[in-house]
Amino acid sequence: VQLVESGGGLVQPGGSLRLSCTASGRTFSSFAMGWFRQAPGKEREFVAAISRSGLGIYHVDSVEGRFTISRDNAKNTAYLQMRSLKPEDTAVYYCAAKATDIPPRGVSAYDYWGQGTQVTVSS
Repeated sequence: VQLVESGGGLVQPGGSLRLSCTASGRTFSSFAMGWFRQAPGKEREFVAAISRSGLGIYHVDSVEGRFTISRDNAKNTAYLQMRSLKPEDTAVYYCAAKATDIPPRGVSAYDYWGQGTQVTVSS
């Protein structure tokens, strides 16, 4: 499956962005989806994940209540709605896919990755 992220950009602290991850090549609903991020000089880290059906949703504590992962299987797209953004949310954001139901949190567990989209939170 091929994954393409979009929706990144420059936003002021407290602002919002919605990232999209559009899949092609295989049945999107067969894949659990995850969002990860990587800041300069840091390791790639888990942000959020969603099961194939969308019923299982997981967020890392640092974004709980601010970020929301969702998916639309009819549109082959996963989303990450980000609100109340902070400078420490600045990173390249990646979506990832794994052909399983319950999404893992580990970077190495995912089979497919997008190219990433830059999110910069700065005044």
